[in-house]
Amino acid sequence: MLAEFDSGVVHEVYGTFALGKDAEWVCRLFVLDMLEEGEEGIGSMLTVEHLYPAPLGSTVEFTATLEEIKGNEVICTYEATANGKTIARGRQVQKIIQKDRFKKLLDSINPI
Repeated sequence: MLAEFDSGVVHEVYGTFALGKDAEWVCRLFVLDMLEEGEEGIGSMLTVEHLYPAPLGSTVEFTATLEEIKGNEVICTYEATANGKTIARGRQVQKIIQKDRFKKLLDSINPI
């Protein structure tokens, strides 16, 4: 989960990419509780404002807040803290759609 690319570790801190993945997950937990039979949640927006580093060995805690449900959109905000500091905050949106509709969409754009 360090800041690293194919060329190696850039810094021994919690990477922005990993932070985004964890933010997506903590916000998705709201959607998982809302889904009905035959539905799926798909991410449609994620912002990450990475404010402060969290060095290797830090414990990072996320707090997600359900801000709004607007039609089929579930809109959340989150904050991540470590070592007594807010290290990141942002917003995440997922859309709840029917699984069969999503499959049709994927089939229509699948290049294979």
